[in-house]
Amino acid sequence: MKLKYSLYLFCWLSLTNCQPEKGPAIPTDPQGDSDYVYDYTTWSDYLGGPDRNHYTTLSQITPENVDQLEIAWSYSTPDSGQMQMSPVLANGMLYGVTAGLQAFALDARTGAERWIFGDPEKAWHSTSRGISYWEAGEDKRVLFTRGADLFCLNAMTGELVKAFGQDGRVDLHTGFPEVAMEKFIVSNTPGSIFEDLIIMPVRLGEGPGSGPGDVRAFDVRTGELAWTFHTIPHPGEPGYDTWSDPNTYKNEGLVGSANNWAGMAVDPELGMIYVPTGSASPDFYGGDRLGENLYANCLLALNARTGERIWHYQFVHHDIWDRDLPAPPNLLTVEREGEKIEAVAQITKQGYVFVFDRRTGEPLFEIEEKSFPASTLEGEEAWPTQPVPVRPQPFARYAEDLTEADISPYADNAEELLAVFRKANKNTYVPPSLEPVFLLPGYDGAGEWGGAGADPEAGILYVNSNEMPWIMEMEKVSSDLQLSKGEALYVSHCASCHQADRRGLPQSGFPALTNLAGRLSKAEVSDLITNGKGMMTGFPQLAADEKSAIISFLYGEEKREVQAENTEIYPLPYRHTGYNKFLDNNGLPGIKPPWGTLHAIDLNTGDYRWSVTLGDTESLKAQGHPPTGCENYGGPIITENGLLLIAATKDGYFRAFDKYTGKLLWETRLPAASFATPATYELDGRQYVALACGGEKLGTPRGNQIIAFALPQR
Repeated sequence: MKLKYSLYLFCWLSLTNCQPEKGPAIPTDPQGDSDYVYDYTTWSDYLGGPDRNHYTTLSQITPENVDQLEIAWSYSTPDSGQMQMSPVLANGMLYGVTAGLQAFALDARTGAERWIFGDPEKAWHSTSRGISYWEAGEDKRVLFTRGADLFCLNAMTGELVKAFGQDGRVDLHTGFPEVAMEKFIVSNTPGSIFEDLIIMPVRLGEGPGSGPGDVRAFDVRTGELAWTFHTIPHPGEPGYDTWSDPNTYKNEGLVGSANNWAGMAVDPELGMIYVPTGSASPDFYGGDRLGENLYANCLLALNARTGERIWHYQFVHHDIWDRDLPAPPNLLTVEREGEKIEAVAQITKQGYVFVFDRRTGEPLFEIEEKSFPASTLEGEEAWPTQPVPVRPQPFARYAEDLTEADISPYADNAEELLAVFRKANKNTYVPPSLEPVFLLPGYDGAGEWGGAGADPEAGILYVNSNEMPWIMEMEKVSSDLQLSKGEALYVSHCASCHQADRRGLPQSGFPALTNLAGRLSKAEVSDLITNGKGMMTGFPQLAADEKSAIISFLYGEEKREVQAENTEIYPLPYRHTGYNKFLDNNGLPGIKPPWGTLHAIDLNTGDYRWSVTLGDTESLKAQGHPPTGCENYGGPIITENGLLLIAATKDGYFRAFDKYTGKLLWETRLPAASFATPATYELDGRQYVALACGGEKLGTPRGNQIIAFALPQR
């Protein structure tokens, strides 16, 4: 049931009967729009529409003329760096968010700036995937987040809508228990609009003491909290007994999260919202949260008006691998034995695709509950089984599928890689341990936040995938280690990513924190500690003296004496040692290609239509080697007339493929890599494809361009 090497060789060269638990019935509120029809000629919602299919029926750009695309306009944002933003189109304007979290509106025909909202002097370090758009008559609004604030702007002027929340903003802590009001929270992904509600995804900490992952809806007009769904159930709620500590819901201890951060899909006709959740915190060690841990790692089908659960399915029981659901699901129609079924498909970091009846949650392919190894860490109890779909096969390789022959033929240090490979455990769902585990798919997943595209009527899913292996390992926390206050806080909050010696893991995206004095001011470091940056969560709960102690340690100014005889270094008995990619000495993946792939999966049958490599490695390409594929983040556009358009790749290209065959039709190098999903729209008879080119991620050069492609004007 794994996607075997033969498929990957083709890709490179051609290039349980588990039943979901039910809740209340499907909404039958007569206010619902039972005649709702998706409009695939607009792009006024995140990823093209509430079904999150990245799909369009616009047809001016075709497989025959796509190679004639040229830059129609470009816009330079006032800041630079990684932009994961997918544009939204309305009112003849293109809406988005810059790398520095300034919302903007451009003339969608010319790229001329119409308005920009934000503080150009403030260095915000999070990332944003865009805005949410809502309108009722002449009342047109843009909603986006910065830090812990949800802002509401007049879509035509960019001015704050003062009637929303407190003078145009709502604190995303709203509705949290008092103990969580100071904990880290941001939102990287636009909220989902349903009628007059916005349902918000949020990102929380992943270590001990993180906030609760409650799903909350706010009134778009007033900002008032409309409903809450507790992803860590309260007493009397279903799932409460799946947590070993009956007080977990209070969020007073080490356990939290189970949040939706990747976004949601909405069925306006059914009045249902489909919410994929992440793992409970802390990651990697769950001794304080034994049990299945509902509703972490679930697809929740909720009544969009009330937040009431209709059905759910859990993809990972008691997650200790950080197998968050990485992207919104896709709503599409599949055919079985001549019957059309409204379905919801969810991709996972593991490279699985789970497909359910959208109304009932019944699986449309068999799912097996398979047995996996027990944990070897004291106090930990890995769940004995995990669900694995029989079809479709995974769209990524698995560690146990690899042999020593799969070490990269391009590595100069093959023997060194082999030694690591031989030592590591290579079984699916092997629990974290004191011995290294070969993690493939890796931490960032096969599927990632760019999500899958789909042809909603044909039932075909299109998904790009990563093939980056990582090494996972735990270490026992020493109870008698004595450190200064600043170093103890650094070890507790920072060392798993930046390493105890502060040398970081640059090739994995975690910079060194040595020699900070010549690179960042103390004020900038303090801001980063509070607000986070990119993958790094912030620590707003740290007191001023604690932040000061960390900064003094980082700058080598802290006195080295021990602050107390029993300094608490880390509140758990085991700690994750860090995010280590399995790379050769040239910084390339240590396994043979493909390293990035693109797939078309027929969800009517579970069969693959085609698989090809996505991206290339310039250094190997120059030597005449075949395409390797490369790391990629961001999703595709799917057109009715046969195109798949995607950037996403580390090599910085924008590409067009034939959606029926996977054949590459056209490619062009961008001014900076685009780790984002494009958008397409038509104005005055001309079709455009717009995308954000910010680079920075994966060590690529920084950029600040929003670019729109179109065919030449005649």
